[in-house]
Amino acid sequence: MGMSPTAVIIATIVIIALSAFFVAAEFALLAAKRHRLEDAARQSRAARTALRNASELSVLLAGSQLGITVCTLALGAITKPAVHDWLMPALESVGLPEVTADVIAFVLALFVVTFLHLVVGEMAPKSWAIAHPETSATLLAIPMRGFLVLTRPLLLGLNNAANWLLQRVGVTPVNSVSAAQNADALRHLVRHSEDTGTLDMAYSTRVAAALEMQSTPISTLVPIDTEITMVAPDATVEDVRAATEATGHHRIIVGTPTRIVGTVHVRDTLTRPAHVPIQRLIRPILRLRADESIHEALAQMRRTSSHMAVVVDDSGFVGLITLSDVLSGLVGTRGSSPA
Repeated sequence: MGMSPTAVIIATIVIIALSAFFVAAEFALLAAKRHRLEDAARQSRAARTALRNASELSVLLAGSQLGITVCTLALGAITKPAVHDWLMPALESVGLPEVTADVIAFVLALFVVTFLHLVVGEMAPKSWAIAHPETSATLLAIPMRGFLVLTRPLLLGLNNAANWLLQRVGVTPVNSVSAAQNADALRHLVRHSEDTGTLDMAYSTRVAAALEMQSTPISTLVPIDTEITMVAPDATVEDVRAATEATGHHRIIVGTPTRIVGTVHVRDTLTRPAHVPIQRLIRPILRLRADESIHEALAQMRRTSSHMAVVVDDSGFVGLITLSDVLSGLVGTRGSSPA
């Protein structure tokens, strides 16, 4: 005995709603900006769950595809036969042969089910998710997480099988997606914007310089033929003060031309007698590899709150670099090292 029309209609609505849920969950996380989810995660549990989902995107996509496939099969098994059976009496009542009525009912039932599934169950939720990615990702995160927990063994099996097939054809699977542009793409965008007149030349020059920081080695910013103000490791407070008076530099390098020990800031000597050795006043100095990019060097200097760093390579000491040198390189000029 078949289902009643009311049961078929209710089942169809539920199936289409589930299909819409899986489609929206899939496209929401693909379109959502991670930094916006991170901002929302400070106050929202759902946003934190969305971030967890985004961190294992391949499993989430497998879950979405599994859910959409099951919904499609369910519509084919429940709704399509019911619509076919409802149409048959009406078509036969107008005098059509049974075979002809059966074919027409089949085609119409297939059209109705396909329309409901594609338009209502897929296209509409997809458009909503793309138009409001962070909102939809947050709203659907917790129920989608529950589905992933329940079906994880099956999803991991399916995902591993898909990854195995990709590896056989030379493709490296990934578990997350990045919305960030790489440096080459951004350079192309800057050049295109400059050519079309949408980006002023002055701004494009600075943006291009900032992008070059990703690949330009820090050694290119080491000042050439600049005398380094330096005192010996056994120097006294009086020696540091004299070096400051002679050069105007507040941070004085401690060491030899081949071995840098650290730095002394002149303010640390103000309350000390002139004859006191400076060993206890020496501060460590950041060391950077000559082949590190300007971007990496700037990040390290900011992270360690360093205004100065020693640049070294395999052969030893290369020179000194200051935060001023790095910032000057960013805007396309060169400053002199205040060492």
